[in-house]
Amino acid sequence: MHIAPYDNQNAPIVDSGNDCVPLNFFNIVKLKRGDSFESTVPGFETCIAPATGTVDVEIGDFRAEAIGGRGVDVWDGEPEGVYVPTGRTARITCRSDAAEVFIAGAKFDEVLEPFAVRADELDIVQYGSDDTKTHRKIKHILGQKQAGKVGRLLVSELYTVGKGGWSGFPSHKHDTDALPDETRHDETYNFRFRPNYGSGLQLLQREGDDVGEAYHIVDGSTVCIDRGYHPCVVMPGYEMYYFTILGGLSQRSLVQNFQDTHADQVKTIPGILDMVAKFK
Repeated sequence: MHIAPYDNQNAPIVDSGNDCVPLNFFNIVKLKRGDSFESTVPGFETCIAPATGTVDVEIGDFRAEAIGGRGVDVWDGEPEGVYVPTGRTARITCRSDAAEVFIAGAKFDEVLEPFAVRADELDIVQYGSDDTKTHRKIKHILGQKQAGKVGRLLVSELYTVGKGGWSGFPSHKHDTDALPDETRHDETYNFRFRPNYGSGLQLLQREGDDVGEAYHIVDGSTVCIDRGYHPCVVMPGYEMYYFTILGGLSQRSLVQNFQDTHADQVKTIPGILDMVAKFK
């Protein structure tokens, strides 16, 4: 499902109980200096991650100051985030002139402990190549390094390296709990482009080799993926970014099932197995 960019006025774009991705939550909150916003999502653990700007985050007695710090866009520095335990209220206060804040969530019953993830604690992996048109970098905010501290939520930022190319290829899916071959993880993306008038396509191929659907994605597009194979591509001459939320049904570690038709392509893409191993 594609959700075109709109002014959500700090209301959830993907709310709890969403029909397409019931395991996910997503909100974009925009604040000015001194403004505060309180986020409470019953039944969901969340991650507060500024796209731009700097915020303080308070969760009860826990306080994380000066989270974020990027300037004009998501290419302008490294991400940071704060983990918010299930159902807890987080108060976000803007310290910069303005801030755009992503709030990512996954359905989870237990209540864990809050913590901050600073830029030097990110798990970063780069893979693919210009020759294979698959060159990209992934910055895990809640990834392998946070195993044991988070329930079902994985949060990452994905960047195409260079201008143009594919992401999420070879085509894969993760819509069925069929261990050890696949896990059920609902997934939600928010896309950005540089320059911001760039665009791309999100492919969603449901079953086998049947003809699928393609969505025109633009700066600010949100895509919810409930099932099927889902590579995406950016036009030549533009860079693409997408904020990624994964919520697992039965476990946090993601097991991707590569489409049989294209599975041999795994052997042609440098570093792809290292990439797969980071979604834990």
